[in-house]
Amino acid sequence: MDLYDAINRRRDTRAEFTGEPVTEDVLTRVLSAAHTAPSVGMSQPWDFVLLRDPAKLEAFHDHVAGEREVFADRLEGERAETFSRIKIEGIRESGLGIVVGYDPTRGGQHVLGRHAIADAGLYSVCLAIQNLWLAATAEGLGVGWVSFYREEFLSDLVGFPEQIRPIAWLCVGHVAGLPDVPDLERFGWRHRSPLASVLHEENWTP
Repeated sequence: MDLYDAINRRRDTRAEFTGEPVTEDVLTRVLSAAHTAPSVGMSQPWDFVLLRDPAKLEAFHDHVAGEREVFADRLEGERAETFSRIKIEGIRESGLGIVVGYDPTRGGQHVLGRHAIADAGLYSVCLAIQNLWLAATAEGLGVGWVSFYREEFLSDLVGFPEQIRPIAWLCVGHVAGLPDVPDLERFGWRHRSPLASVLHEENWTP
């Protein structure tokens, strides 16, 4: 699979996980791809916590289910009906969670390039996640980014010290296949906009 194939095949995976364990060599390649992402000042401000313990997967699943209900209670009519059909996570089905954390203290007090943009380190972590996602896609794995959680809960679950912020819980595992159309588009929640709608020349124009 070449780079453009991986970019276009990448999906936010939910219902397709088979539960087959990811071998250590494949997992190492995927994590190594994440770890070679560009980072501000070469700070490499990320940490990866691997979770396979069924009790921890179940605890996080229950927490996410509760947050799903919080969100669902805010919806009405067609939005509520559409959301009810959307699966938001594959925590138990994947069998592997990778929690990605951001440590702003990594790289010392003076991180080259971060003095004017405080969030540059956070952007670096997102680049690592994208590398991981594309590498996993090239390996035939699915990845699902779970965002229905409270940061304090996830920090406590994985034992992050105070300075590390949890950025993502990624469900990672083998899949029966990747859907041709992203779930949110397939279920009618949102549709991908054309490139022309977000492209500007010289100045932003409405």
